[in-house]
Amino acid sequence: MTNMDIIRPHEKPALGQWIPLSFQHVFAMFGATILVPLLTGLNPSTALFTAGTGTLLFILCTGAKVPAFLGSSFSFIAPLIAVSATYGLSYALGAAMVTGLFYCLIALIIRFTGIGWLDKVLPPVVIGSVIVVIGLYLAPTAMNMASRIDPNNPDTYSLVYLSIAIVTLGITIIANVFMKGFFSAIPVLIGLISGYLFTFIMGLFIPAYAIIDFSIVSNAAWIGFPKFHVPSFNIVPILIFIIVSFATICEHLGDMLVTSKIVGQDFYKNPGLHRTLTGDGLASAWAALWGGPPNTTYSENVGVMAITRVYSVWVIGGAAVIAVFLSFFTKFGAIIQTIPSPVLGGVSILLFGIIASSGLRTIVESGVDYKDKRNLIITSVILVIGIGGGKLAFNITQDLHFELAGIALATVVGILLNLLIPNKTPAKQE
Repeated sequence: MTNMDIIRPHEKPALGQWIPLSFQHVFAMFGATILVPLLTGLNPSTALFTAGTGTLLFILCTGAKVPAFLGSSFSFIAPLIAVSATYGLSYALGAAMVTGLFYCLIALIIRFTGIGWLDKVLPPVVIGSVIVVIGLYLAPTAMNMASRIDPNNPDTYSLVYLSIAIVTLGITIIANVFMKGFFSAIPVLIGLISGYLFTFIMGLFIPAYAIIDFSIVSNAAWIGFPKFHVPSFNIVPILIFIIVSFATICEHLGDMLVTSKIVGQDFYKNPGLHRTLTGDGLASAWAALWGGPPNTTYSENVGVMAITRVYSVWVIGGAAVIAVFLSFFTKFGAIIQTIPSPVLGGVSILLFGIIASSGLRTIVESGVDYKDKRNLIITSVILVIGIGGGKLAFNITQDLHFELAGIALATVVGILLNLLIPNKTPAKQE
């Protein structure tokens, strides 16, 4: 195979090419997939297991026609953290599981009605603003990890932690901007490894940097099962996740459009958007059932396909199988858990900023006109409520407390404003 060869989705490469091509996709998804559980209190090995099995489930749902790897979703970091803090991790997983099934309901509606209604309820001005909120809502989390020994205690500021975060961030940026070819698709992995090595080497000479604890590695067995959690269910966390999922559903639409353009096939029509969304939803519900974060199609792996021009579903499936195998190496999972907080913080500064910037990109590329007071009002209110910590809370019964806050409340308010404020701009003629 030469660089100019194209391997179509249904084609299977020779074994000698198949394995290294699959490993490329494992490297591409690895950094982001393990980062989400590390930030949200979940187990990285479990995330690898659910990412691999979820990808295989997606391939099954789409009739092996769409080359897409599903990994941990960054858009659900904020609700995972918020719901876990208020209700407990099991309730966050339960909400994520129901949300995955909600995807399937939306897929069924799209199957019979199309996506016109979704465009009206969630136009770019709402979706873009909500995505900005998702990124900036997480900004304090990134800075606390980057500069505090105890992220929840502002009095534990550490210049050592900040220096580690700066080095990690700097290397991640350099990798993202200057790396070529396949390496340009794995800046997060490069940043995590580099920050880890910097901390380890500095710790050999300066005691203040000796913050990596290898005891968890020495105590771990070589082979074992990932750590699984049992979901619990409560109506309030479920509503929070479902509301946030409207933005992630629109992200799915965008991912499938980009993948279609790169591969040169219209996946909206074949196998159909309803089938890709069902695959995404079932993969997320499956992940939450086992204690993993909700899944989403990964742009990192789309980037690898664009570079290599290898679109084979067999290669993606091979990467999924490799991820599942890695999840059972307990010692490997323990090493991942020794990644220092400031290393995660340094990478998160860039990643959370990229999430917010992607929201701005959605607004700009969609041509949202802020000379129109309607658009200005909608974005302004969404940003202040979402970033400012807006909250709607009351008791339904003595035992049932309802609370809608942050991103979820901002999304609801944005949808209502979009539906209630008259749109005086005439529709564009096709």
